[in-house]
Amino acid sequence: MQQIDQLLQASANLFKHLGETPKGEDRDEYINTINNMLDKRGMIIKGIMDEGFHFDEQNHIHRTLLELDKGIKKRLADVMDAVKQDMVNLQKTKKSEQQYFNPYSNVRVMDGMYYDKKN
Repeated sequence: MQQIDQLLQASANLFKHLGETPKGEDRDEYINTINNMLDKRGMIIKGIMDEGFHFDEQNHIHRTLLELDKGIKKRLADVMDAVKQDMVNLQKTKKSEQQYFNPYSNVRVMDGMYYDKKN
């Protein structure tokens, strides 16, 4: 029962942490914290599963864990989408900057060549 309480606490902390999405420079630390929390939670889950845990629909704590898990998955997907969108925006910015400094880099011009056909 102690491990289930640890899992409940770890899940609640992770769920709370995922609710606060920072911008800019703080994001690296935020993502590292998420990874550490997920690792800790994964180790607790592995320990519980090794003991032969079975989900009980009637148990209030088990239902709470299930709801927290669904919320964590949704918030993790939201964080992942935000990171993906930032990566896309960064690529667009790089391309725009490169195009600004060298506007003719992508222009394909066929030099007009004149062949004089003299017999």
